[in-house]
Amino acid sequence: MMRRVFILLVVFLFGLVFLNVAVGYEELQSLRPLARHYVAQGPVELGVPNIVTAILITYRGFDTLGEVAVLFMVAASVGLLLKKNEGDRNTAEKPISERKAGEIVITGAAVLMPFIFTFGAYVIVNGHLSAGGGFQGGAIVASGVMLLLLARPESELNISMLSIIESLAGAFYILIGVSGIILAGGFLDGRFLPLGEFGAFISAGAVPLISALIGIKVGAELSVILSSFKS
Repeated sequence: MMRRVFILLVVFLFGLVFLNVAVGYEELQSLRPLARHYVAQGPVELGVPNIVTAILITYRGFDTLGEVAVLFMVAASVGLLLKKNEGDRNTAEKPISERKAGEIVITGAAVLMPFIFTFGAYVIVNGHLSAGGGFQGGAIVASGVMLLLLARPESELNISMLSIIESLAGAFYILIGVSGIILAGGFLDGRFLPLGEFGAFISAGAVPLISALIGIKVGAELSVILSSFKS
């Protein structure tokens, strides 16, 4: 009885919090000073049409570095927790790798996977021009890997190679960040490379390169996580 009363009380308190947020919500009629600076000066300072990418990769580069580090720790933790010992392999349950996928899944994967990987690469390399970027494109690529594992459960990803690729991407990411400190105005400041013509595919200094490294790192880490769940 006391447990039910406690649960009802907690739900009621959460309801009051959300009600207060909903009632007190007011839509902003104008940009805040910091947002106004980003919108007005971002394209001029960095040569990046996509303001979101400019903020995530340059102005708030340390935050992006933290997010990538958190994703790495998640991948490492999942791999450690789900790693099977030799004695665990002799189980009565049929391993996932021996289960056959349905014809619809196999056919759908064969048709969709090339488009998924192509679209993921497109989102990564065009993140400085339009909606997208490294995180989004890496997640799209990982979704293609997930479809592959569903359609072909017997497939085994080269975890060692993915780990090497992820580590190299992270190392180059840090190297570019430090280069920004030495050659430009701060960490991950990509202006040590030519900005080029505004809106062109090859432009915005090192921002496209940073976005590509993030996409490679995110795609590899998420693929390792998916492979760990499969096994």
